[in-house]
Formats: sequence, C-alpha cells, structure tokens
Amino acid sequence: MPVETRDTSWGAVLRRAVPLIADLAIMALAYAAAYVLRFNFNVPAEHLRDGVCAFVVVVALQFTALLLFGCYRLLWRFISICDVPRFLYAIASSTAMLMLLRLLLPEVRVVRPPLSITLINSGFVLGGLLLARVVWRSLCENGQRVAAGGNASRRTLLVGAGNAGNTVARELRNRSAVGIEVIGSLDDDPAKQGTFIQGLPVCGCIADLPRIVRELHAQDVIVTMVHVPRAVVRQVVHACEEIRLPVRIAPGYFEILDGTVTVSQLREVDIADLLGREEVDFGGEAGLARFVGGQRVLITGAGGTIGAELARQVVRLGPATLVLVERNENALYEIDRGLRSLPGGQTVVPVVADIGDVVRMRAVLAAHRPQIVLHAAAHKHVPMLESNVGEAVRNNVLATRTLGEQAAAAGVGVFVQLSTDKAVNPISIMGTTKRLAELALQDLNTAGGTRFAAVRFGNVLGASGSVVPLFREQIRRGGPVTVTHPDMRRYFMTVPEAARLVLQAAAMAAGGEIFILDMGEPVRIVELAEEMIRLSGLRPYEDVPVQFIGRRPGEKLFEELSTDAEHADKTRHARIFVGKIPAAPHTVVANRLRTLQELCAQAAPDDQIRAELMRDVAAVGGLEPFRS
Repeated sequence: MPVETRDTSWGAVLRRAVPLIADLAIMALAYAAAYVLRFNFNVPAEHLRDGVCAFVVVVALQFTALLLFGCYRLLWRFISICDVPRFLYAIASSTAMLMLLRLLLPEVRVVRPPLSITLINSGFVLGGLLLARVVWRSLCENGQRVAAGGNASRRTLLVGAGNAGNTVARELRNRSAVGIEVIGSLDDDPAKQGTFIQGLPVCGCIADLPRIVRELHAQDVIVTMVHVPRAVVRQVVHACEEIRLPVRIAPGYFEILDGTVTVSQLREVDIADLLGREEVDFGGEAGLARFVGGQRVLITGAGGTIGAELARQVVRLGPATLVLVERNENALYEIDRGLRSLPGGQTVVPVVADIGDVVRMRAVLAAHRPQIVLHAAAHKHVPMLESNVGEAVRNNVLATRTLGEQAAAAGVGVFVQLSTDKAVNPISIMGTTKRLAELALQDLNTAGGTRFAAVRFGNVLGASGSVVPLFREQIRRGGPVTVTHPDMRRYFMTVPEAARLVLQAAAMAAGGEIFILDMGEPVRIVELAEEMIRLSGLRPYEDVPVQFIGRRPGEKLFEELSTDAEHADKTRHARIFVGKIPAAPHTVVANRLRTLQELCAQAAPDDQIRAELMRDVAAVGGLEPFRS
C-alpha cells in the first residue's frame, strides 16, 4: 500500500508560513494599538520597554492557544460563523493566562503591562484574526465569480427570505459554477421589506413579482420556503406563466426530514405543489419510533408506490427486521437496492412471494414472525378490474382474508389493510372488493388476538397507473390530454402522506377500525390536467388539447370518504378520523366468502361473479351496490 508523503517543497512551506506571518503581523499591530490607545497616543518610556519585553510572552501564549483550539487546521477561504467559537475560546484562554501571570508575578517585567492593555489587545487580536480571514474568503469568492464570468449566469429571483432562502442564497453565491446569479428576493413579511439577505435586497412582496422581474430583468424564479403554502406556489406559478419564466422550488417538509436545503435539492415545481390542500404533518415521530423501533415488520406489495414508501419510512424508524413481500421480482430488487443505502438498510429481507400462495406465505410468516403487517398488495386499476372480476376477487378479497387468518395464527400483533375511498357506496369491482376485504378483516378482528384495521384514502399523486403519470406522458407526446368528464373530481394526497397515515393508523389501532383522512376539498381532474400542461411551459387548449372521452366502466363523478351511516369520530390527530362502521355477522361473511371462493375455484364467468358481488355488498355491507 503506498505511503502518503507530505509535500515539503518550498512552495508548500511558504503556503503554510504565510498565515502564521499574517497572524504575527496582526498580533503586533493589535498590541501596538492597545498601548497607543491606553496611553492616549503618548506611551511613557518605561511602559514602552515593558511592552516590548512582554510582547514575546503575549504572542507565544496566543499562538499556543490558537494551535490547541485547532484554529490553524481551518482553511481561510472556508471560514464560517461556526468557526468563530474556536478563536473566541483561544483568545479568551490566553487572556486569562496573561491576567493570572500578572497577578501571580507582579514584579516580573515580561508580564507587567497593565491589565487594561491585555484586555484591549485581546479584543483587537480576536477582531483582526477574524477580519483577515473573512476578507480573504471574500476575495477568493469574488475571484471565483470573476473566473466563472465567462459562463452564462441566469439572473434569478428568490421567493422567500427566511432560513431556507438564506441558505439557498448563500450556496448559490458561493457556487457560481451552477450558472445562477441571485439578484434579490421577495417576501410577504412586512418586517423583511427593504432589508438584505446575504447582501441581496428583499425587493418587495410576492404580488410584486411581475413588476420586479421586469425591473431587475430576472430570468428565473426559485421558491425557497420549506413549509411553502400551496396557495403561494400557485400564485408564483401563475404569475410566472404570464411572463413566461421558469419556476423551481426548494424541497418540502416530507422531502427534507432534517430541515436542510442545498442547491442540489432544488427541483422543478411539481403538480403536488399546486394541489388545493396542504400536506398533513401528522407529527408523532417519537411515537412511531416507539411503535416500530425494534419490531419485526412485514410489508406486502412492497414494490408498489405506497408499499415502497412505507418501506422507506419504516426503515428510518429502526425496525429489528423489515420483510418486503412482492411478487414482481424487478420491483422488489429496486426497492431493496434503494433501502440498503439508507441507515438501517441492513435489516431488510426481500421475499419474492404471491400473497395468494397459501403455502408460501405460511412459510414466510413462520420464518420471520412479524409483529406488524402492513398489507399494501392489491389490484387497484378500476377499468382493468371491470373486465377481470375473478382475479380481483381472488387477490383483493380471498387472498386478503387468507393472509389475515395466517397472520392471526402466526401471532401478528397489528394487521393494517390499505383501502380506498372507492369502497364507500361502491359502484366498481375494485371498490366492491376492497369493501369486502374491510368486512372480512373486521370479522377476523372479533376473534381477538391480532388487531385488524383498515385505512381509506383517495388517489395518490404519482402512483403507478394513476392519472398524473398518464397526463405527463400525454403532454410529452403533444396531447391530447384525455379527461373522462368536465365535472370529474377526486381527492388527492402525496405518496409520503399516504404512507404516514398507514403508520399512524397502525400505531393507533385497537382493532376493527376503518381510519379515514380528512383530505380537504376534492380536485377537478380537468383543472389538474390544465395545471400540468402549464407546468410543462405550455398552454392548455392551445399548445396541448384537452379531450373529454366520457366516463369509463366503474367510475364515479365524485368519490366519497364515508357514508352518512358511517359516523366518524376524531382521533388524537386532528385530521385523522375513525369510521364507526359495524362489522357484519360472522355467518353472513363466512357464507359469502365461501360462495366467492367456490366460484373462483370453478373459473366461473365474470358476469356470474359480478352478480354474486352485487348481492354481497347489499347483504354484507348494508350498502346500495353499483349505483351510478
């Protein structure tokens, strides 16, 4: 193995000597200034002799303290506010030592200068050392900007002059190679108007954006508020759309758990930033860590959008083991590879398995003995399941019931099923099967032992097969963007938010609950399509056509989160409710599931299974089935 050698060339020696020489000059000037000020520019001869003799001792003590506190391990060009305490402690300790020597040895000439001179000198030395380094850093940064002057830099306006804005402005100023020149910022806080952030002016409020862009000739806008309200993002995006400026954004709450922002994390504004509701900060991180930490957790459907996000959030909470069950080998490989790069990734156990394979799942449960099961595996595409009724029943109902029975037999403590708003007054095969799965698990919960619960939420932005990826692909091809109906509305939430709801429900579950999230106001799908077209820098109906194609089989115009009969109570989280939905009689559930199982085993026609499902929802769920 090669041995690292120290550069001993004259150039290297000179580079190391220059800071020491500069500091010696600063100390000498500070000492002389202290004497001159102390004696009002008329230093008596005897004090001058004492001062010259004491200078060597003072400098020796100050140099020693600076070395001990690591001040000479800091590069001048990277000096920052966090390095100031090192210098403060070094000068304070050397000053204390000088004053102690002055009190203990009052007759020794080299430590006899007045205490006032020692104090004045210490202040001058501290200020001089820091000032020299700050000036050098400023010169280096200016030199970098001049060197990069040949690169085209976009004049950029920041929206938000808070902590995140300060961080982004500082990084952009220090990294001119990224091709961004920050020219100012905007903020609605009156206290910040007319102030400066990183030497750049706060030019006005957000409503002034078009005018300030014209006045400052801005070419780019970056939203730099970590907890940015969606209404503000929409305001900025719409204002920039009118003047044809691109917009980028700093990451949001769920994307930066530690609250930091870096230039590399800046991204384009996404449709999630423009939704009509704010992400729910459920809090309770410590409670979730206690619930999941040290536990054996199993996630089914771990390769799907929600299952993968559940896995990412669980692994950060420190489980003893995280078992990922997924029948799609490629999807399982991707999430397993991604998790192993995270802290705690060594606890992950990937398992290729189909939840409908009774023998395989029994072996998995026996081998890993999970204490928490998060059941995300399901068929979910509404139009697809309308023509694959038998497979929908096998996977969404029968496999869920069997997995629940096996989990109870294996001693699982909590079993949480991911459900959907389409299970309320269902008119589709997908919604009906998910409603029956809820009822099947409520029936299992009556046996005691394992606590079974379900979580209902609406559409998840960016989930595979959802409307957002479809619109994005259609926009990329130039359109048309296809919307089923002008009045079609849906509830939306982000992927991290949906996963956090599932974890909170698991932690709160006493058994038999169906948890519901207050998802705010539903979003019109046509407005979603229009916003996505605008975010692509295009104009809806002009650059990209929007085409209405009519409702597909199984689709409602409006989704519901609960029915009038399903009274919902608040939980300890203000925006999480629990539906008081009674369980159906055991004999009714058992008979209906047995009938469905027999039909699926016989490969009965879809129409026959559909007819049975209609009776199931009416008899078991107490709801009117398949109403349009």
